[in-house]
Amino acid sequence: MGIIVSLKKKFGFIVNLFLKKEKVRIGIYGPPNAGKTTLANRILKDWAGDVMGLATEIPHETRRAILREGVKIEVDGKSLTLDIVDTPGLATKIDFHDFMKFGLSEEEAKKRAKEATEGVIEAIKWLDDLDGILLVMDSTQDPFTQVNVTIVGNIEARNLPMIIVANKIDLPNSSPARIKSAFPQHTVVPVSALKGLNIDKLYKSMANKFG
Repeated sequence: MGIIVSLKKKFGFIVNLFLKKEKVRIGIYGPPNAGKTTLANRILKDWAGDVMGLATEIPHETRRAILREGVKIEVDGKSLTLDIVDTPGLATKIDFHDFMKFGLSEEEAKKRAKEATEGVIEAIKWLDDLDGILLVMDSTQDPFTQVNVTIVGNIEARNLPMIIVANKIDLPNSSPARIKSAFPQHTVVPVSALKGLNIDKLYKSMANKFG
């Protein structure tokens, strides 16, 4: 496995042509509260009839990577079987005081902060075992953040196929155009994972990019 990872890092797309898999392992990445688990739940609900995990307004609800294998999607005559990894939210700073604002006790907040920090490390490690990335960004927020720029750079360095999912287009202050302007070299698909808006376009992009 180590040899394959090394080859993929060096030759990227060319190696992928010769290492076509029956299943494609896709990681869902992004900052806290961008809608990663909501998107994972939407994909599973549409294609497997269940959900991945709990999504709440509290940051870092997902603090361990969750793997769901064998999710089959079919788009425009193309069939794609996915192993989906819902990763913890990426952050450059995790402060337990932020969790206390949501009603958690100091003890609970410190425990969550520790687990969230460990989750960020785990999410980065998963990059070496993936075939593609869905990078979720909140389209109501400024995309030029340290987290977004850093993770895009990490993904590019690994030559991993990526789709940027501009989420939350159902909100009035949404601006997917800002994300497209910030990262013009990448495919950007505006969606509302919560409402299911434009989700069919995302599935088509996934079939073309990862298939």
